[in-house]
Amino acid sequence: MYAGQFVFSQIMTLLPKHEFNKCVRRYQSKYKPKKFSCLDQFLCMAFAQLTYRESLRDIQACLRAMQTKLYHMGIRGHIAKSTLADANENRDWRIYADFAQVLIAKAKRLYAAEDFGVELDTSVYALDSTTIDLCLSLFPWARFRKTKGAVKLHTLLNLRGSIPEFIHISDGKMHDVNILNILLPEAGAFYIMDRAYVDFERLYSMNQARAFFVTRAKKNFRFKRRYSHPVDKTTGLQCDQTMILTGFYPAKAYPDPLRRIRYYDSEIHKRFIFLTNNFDLSALTIAQLYKARWHVELFFKWIKQHLRIKAFYGTSENAVKTQIWIAVSVYVLVAILRKEYRLDQSLYTILQILSVTLFEKSPVLEVLAPSNYKNKIASGQIQLNLFDF
Repeated sequence: MYAGQFVFSQIMTLLPKHEFNKCVRRYQSKYKPKKFSCLDQFLCMAFAQLTYRESLRDIQACLRAMQTKLYHMGIRGHIAKSTLADANENRDWRIYADFAQVLIAKAKRLYAAEDFGVELDTSVYALDSTTIDLCLSLFPWARFRKTKGAVKLHTLLNLRGSIPEFIHISDGKMHDVNILNILLPEAGAFYIMDRAYVDFERLYSMNQARAFFVTRAKKNFRFKRRYSHPVDKTTGLQCDQTMILTGFYPAKAYPDPLRRIRYYDSEIHKRFIFLTNNFDLSALTIAQLYKARWHVELFFKWIKQHLRIKAFYGTSENAVKTQIWIAVSVYVLVAILRKEYRLDQSLYTILQILSVTLFEKSPVLEVLAPSNYKNKIASGQIQLNLFDF
């Protein structure tokens, strides 16, 4: 019989506790909680994410039912609804945002060689945002429309492993393109964006930083063709052009040449016009890169369905951001677990298994590995023999 750690404890051993303590000290130099630490808060919220708890009372009831096991799970503090609510309300959400970045850096190293469907050696990111609707009367700080509240998750997703390397949480009124003012481009990397991010002044800043972008042209796009390059029209490509902008303000904002690629997708019967500042890759590779942008849409769909980020345990801005960042940490932690144990299952399957096995004392690999057990008793030997002669 296995007499080691609980499954939950084994998962949490992947957390770099030293880095977590550094994040705590960075934002809590004066107030040092003794009865319910920041680690206790993180572990309780992580438990809620892994087991799909719906409220603070739900978290309290489940953890108190396992009171004798909490110490061995790493939770030292007393579990109470009010204590957890106060912690979410008052403890700086940046503790968990910074710690999520530590986990993201670790996951990035593990997934550095992960394939995402396009043969490319450089980093490739998809930039997009998703809106989470909120009740304006409960979340008055999250203004979106006159009678509606919302928060936006602006996300830069590394396509190798679908790891969110950058997340900015804003109210619903912030336009997507404004995130380019915050983002620091990485030289040589590709940034895949939709039409909402077409702002030539900001794109030119990205070009000046030696980063590459792939986006779609807007309908009122005005340009002058300089060169046309041959394309294989059997692949769906229709044209590959070098051009310059002709509108007064766009030409002033982006004076350098751009590349315009027109592509017809026969599967969905839709025509796309791509703009990029990269002139070295083939036109078909550029089209494939934009198609890979769909990974960020799948990421948003996945976290909304399988993590607690649509319903919140608190109504303050600090509580909402704390919950979102801990949810991101749990997502990245499961991704690290998958790579560390070399599992073939999807993140969804791993989460489903963990949700019902956290309190078991079994090795994680044994719990998550697919069971190939077969009953070796022959069909003729099912009846028990009372006497052997």
